[in-house]
Amino acid sequence: MANNNSNRVLFAADMAGTLVFAMEGANTGINNNLDLLGLIVLAFATALGGGIVRDVLIGDVPPASLRDWRYAGTAFAGGALVFFLHQMVNTIPPNVTMVLDAAGLAFFAIAGTEKALLHKMHPFIAVLLGTITGVGGGTIRDLFLARVPRVLEADVYATAALGGSVAMILCLKSRLRPAWAALVGGTVCFLLRVISVWEHWNLPKVRGQ
Repeated sequence: MANNNSNRVLFAADMAGTLVFAMEGANTGINNNLDLLGLIVLAFATALGGGIVRDVLIGDVPPASLRDWRYAGTAFAGGALVFFLHQMVNTIPPNVTMVLDAAGLAFFAIAGTEKALLHKMHPFIAVLLGTITGVGGGTIRDLFLARVPRVLEADVYATAALGGSVAMILCLKSRLRPAWAALVGGTVCFLLRVISVWEHWNLPKVRGQ
């Protein structure tokens, strides 16, 4: 029963993150004046890139998002939704977009951590894989657009995914039920991301000469 609950939590988080990140990737495509194909490619890469990298690293091949049509279908649906409703999407306030992005990051960080643990990865590695799941798609998107990935230069982003993954594992070690552990971890990730933007938190950098 515990395994079934874990699988349901994993799938729900994966699908929610897929939709949110697909829409974000598609919107980035519109902002960079890409055509429909380019927009769909960015939606797919942003939504599923991190999960594909995670699955390859843990040896779950072909990756789940390529075995189950629902992942690609959700990514394409998110991209198409943004394409056909782009005027409405452009009216969404930046703060709302940021909150949705934080939600997608939280969903993916938790899904990646949970899947790594189901594959018997060490908790430390599970944290790293959770973080990769959260930021991998956005990194691939930025590379497609020939720009420095946001995760390497922008505020608290990967750190938020890292914090959420750690919180989830600590909850599991405390014998909290998987669904509650996932909720706590996702909340930590989400709040870290949102508050860091509101408060303008940044990681330290080496000052230039």
